[in-house]
Amino acid sequence: MGPLSSKYIYSLATPILLVFVLIITSIDVNAKTNLSAREIAELADESRRKTTDSAFTKIILTTCKYGISSGKLKCAKKARIKVVESAQVNTGLNNKDVKSIAIILEPANERGIGMLSFTYDDSDRDNETWIYLSALGKVKRMSTSSNDDEETESASLFGTEITIEDQETGKLDDYSYKILGEGKFRGRSVAIIESTPKPHRLNKSRYGKTRSWIDLDRFITLKMQMFDKNKKPIKQLDAGKVEKINDIWMSRSLTFMNLVTQRLTNMKIEAINFNINIEPSFLTQRALTDQAFREKYLIDLRGQTK
Repeated sequence: MGPLSSKYIYSLATPILLVFVLIITSIDVNAKTNLSAREIAELADESRRKTTDSAFTKIILTTCKYGISSGKLKCAKKARIKVVESAQVNTGLNNKDVKSIAIILEPANERGIGMLSFTYDDSDRDNETWIYLSALGKVKRMSTSSNDDEETESASLFGTEITIEDQETGKLDDYSYKILGEGKFRGRSVAIIESTPKPHRLNKSRYGKTRSWIDLDRFITLKMQMFDKNKKPIKQLDAGKVEKINDIWMSRSLTFMNLVTQRLTNMKIEAINFNINIEPSFLTQRALTDQAFREKYLIDLRGQTK
């Protein structure tokens, strides 16, 4: 298998561990930004939530076993590719909750598999996710924590290396924040923010802490490292193809690398449209199970795109 296409992930010119080197120029970020670690996290969360505001998106998910050869990242086995359409709306108090639905279009043998997610900003309210397995004609609740019961499906997004937890917004009160430093990363001024889950959140999380490289001008995350509860790095996120769409900064290419399984998934935003009229009835379990109902709404959403 040849190198992974640059459409999906950056080629690596140095060994994998060197990709994430940041030149630290100052530990006191506050002196330049006048923002605390929590305030930077809030701005990044707000920026991310803007990408789910009445949006209809077409996504390509590419997953493979990876290896490093001659300093380049390669798929060691044939990649599995899924094409997904998703619709999202912001709702709740101050529009800080998110309701979303995602439906697989390709491959043909997985067409119609769908996922419905409700993400709540309130720390006292657990997020909810359901998946519809078209082959079984059954809806199941998905596990969003590391210790849910056996009646739930695993938290993977359609069998990729992306978990439900990786996509969550809000619940900032569940974490403690610390600025580790600042510097230049890919030519951008960034701050490294370490987020550590508080005890009540730690029981629900797969991660013991995360470190995020946040662009201090656009407040988007350019890179993230995730650690297990023993402080061992287990996953990395790389953001690429940053563009301004509808006056919103976003990354159109997100690559999640599982350092334990040596598998990766790239999420490529093929198309995204905002200010879409998404009916509340579409963001329900009926849209997962009723094909005619679902297709009626999808046709309407496609018709609203530019």
